[in-house]
Amino acid sequence: MSILATGEENMNNISNLYEAQFFGFTPQTCMFRIYSAFQDCLCGILLVVEKVCVRKLKKRDKTQDEDLLQSKARECSQELYGFLEQRFQSFSKRMDALLVDKCFSIPPNVLLPGDKPHRKSPRDDLMRVESSLAALQSAHQAELCARQELLAELEEQREVREQLDGILRWVGELQTAWLKEGLGSFNENFPQVMESVKKLQVNVAEICDKRPKEPDS
Repeated sequence: MSILATGEENMNNISNLYEAQFFGFTPQTCMFRIYSAFQDCLCGILLVVEKVCVRKLKKRDKTQDEDLLQSKARECSQELYGFLEQRFQSFSKRMDALLVDKCFSIPPNVLLPGDKPHRKSPRDDLMRVESSLAALQSAHQAELCARQELLAELEEQREVREQLDGILRWVGELQTAWLKEGLGSFNENFPQVMESVKKLQVNVAEICDKRPKEPDS
């Protein structure tokens, strides 16, 4: 029940926002201006009535104190103002509801000038736009996946290049040491050296396998 009430309240808020955009003001703003104008007019009228009453009473009985007459007139006008204000507040509530329901409610078929072009667009155009948007999103996702794969491949190539550079440095250092020791032509003897290196690696592996393993602590 609370969810339905919240949904209706949200729909009313959206409707009020649309009506405010359509008219340029809200019903509450309109009633506030009317109420403010009523108060201003009422105050101005009561001031004039006070002066007229004091002048009439002064002419009728010149012995009465003018300040006392003004004080009594002010009290009467304040009581009248309070009475009229209460009446107007009660009346303004009914008028507010009437304005919201009858005058400031927007029918479903009435649109803002900025929203009218949307009514002219057929449903097929909307579906075509949504389909194009879905295709663009799919293509964007595919490009992201391809980019990730390309980055992974570049990283793999970088690692391979680093390994090749290390091998080339090792060969260069070996060639320098070979020539320094005067062991003959490096290019002719390099295959034999590599064969010896392979045998040495095999022997090292066999020795490691035959070495007794340390007991687990």
